[in-house]
Amino acid sequence: MTPLDELLQRLAHPALAVEAAVLAGCLALAFALSWLIGRRHSTESVWFGRATVDGLLFALLALVFTYSASLALRAAHPVPLLRMAVPVLVSLAGIRFIARVFTVVFPKSGVARLVERLFSWLAWIAAVLWIVGLLPAVMREMDEIHLAFGTSRISLLAIVNATLSAGAVLVVALWISAAVERKVLREAVTDLSLRKVAANAVRALLLLVGLLFALSAVGVDLTAFSVLGGALGVGIGFGLQKLAANYVSGFVILFERSLRIGDTVRVDGFEGIVVDIKTRYTLIRSLSGLESIVPNEKLITERIENLSLADPRVLITTDVTVGYDSDVAQVERLLVEAAAGVDRVVADPAPAARLANLGADGLEFKLLFWIADPQAGELGVRSAVNIRVLQALRGAGIDIPYPQRVVHVRRAPAAAPAGAA
Repeated sequence: MTPLDELLQRLAHPALAVEAAVLAGCLALAFALSWLIGRRHSTESVWFGRATVDGLLFALLALVFTYSASLALRAAHPVPLLRMAVPVLVSLAGIRFIARVFTVVFPKSGVARLVERLFSWLAWIAAVLWIVGLLPAVMREMDEIHLAFGTSRISLLAIVNATLSAGAVLVVALWISAAVERKVLREAVTDLSLRKVAANAVRALLLLVGLLFALSAVGVDLTAFSVLGGALGVGIGFGLQKLAANYVSGFVILFERSLRIGDTVRVDGFEGIVVDIKTRYTLIRSLSGLESIVPNEKLITERIENLSLADPRVLITTDVTVGYDSDVAQVERLLVEAAAGVDRVVADPAPAARLANLGADGLEFKLLFWIADPQAGELGVRSAVNIRVLQALRGAGIDIPYPQRVVHVRRAPAAAPAGAA
């Protein structure tokens, strides 16, 4: 008799109300303990989630309390309600575990959300099949279905069990890597770029170990991977040279810290801020919103201007031409005062003005000033300085000449009379 049939037969029995009260008490006790333990934890916790009930701890405590109550009451009378609640809570615990781990590790991944929903549907279907008593029959039918892989024949049930086992091991590996990154790397590694590469390396190592354990657990011979490793090495040596070079260059950049997230760089005339350093490429975003994907090998082998590596201060120059009758000392003073009056211009080094050329149209001055925030752009501060220079020169009555050219007109000599020849 299935738990559902037994429950339907005992709907009018007084003991069913006792079971319902016990189940409600188990859920309330699990919620109270989860809330007391996790009220001071962050919302990133896998154990407690955002609202306590969506964490793993609540589902596990509810499962333990309900199963213990069913064992204690089973000696006195049947407990169909508690028996039905156990597979439901098992499915809930699995779903909560998958959902919370994926939320912490891949907060914005659409593929992670799809895997989470797929597992949720499978878990609830399995719970319903167990309640109605069809799960054993379904498992027997799956065991009868065999798939051929070369000379091997594997049942569908074995494939499902292997997939679930491998998935569970990989999720545990992801959970451990997220915990290591959150608890250890954030405190031990202060540099954002170095912490990112350390987190990626730890995650890749744990996933590799977890995958090997999962394959070994389902009976896969790992010695066959030696052939695959040799073939992969040959492929990297020939067809994947650029790809391998980009990956190696990414780790070199992160370890050497020649580029860091937040640096202002110029690559092939494209200037912007480094917003992310992947293992294969680096993402640079300009102030206009354009993003450039630069292969890491290019950042290693070619000349890159890093405006933030040693000193974030950047020198900016602007040219000013005044008339020849202007006082040179007065012009230099006005130019320096105009640049110093702009907020983004730093006081050390101080702005300076120099007479650069005796031009064809006037005296050509070069105004030099420094800024400490090149990531905010140069055009805005250059425009502000030019406006103040123009206002200062006009206020002092200093002429800003237009281009001048002298044109000499020569008359041709008069033609001789025709009979003179």
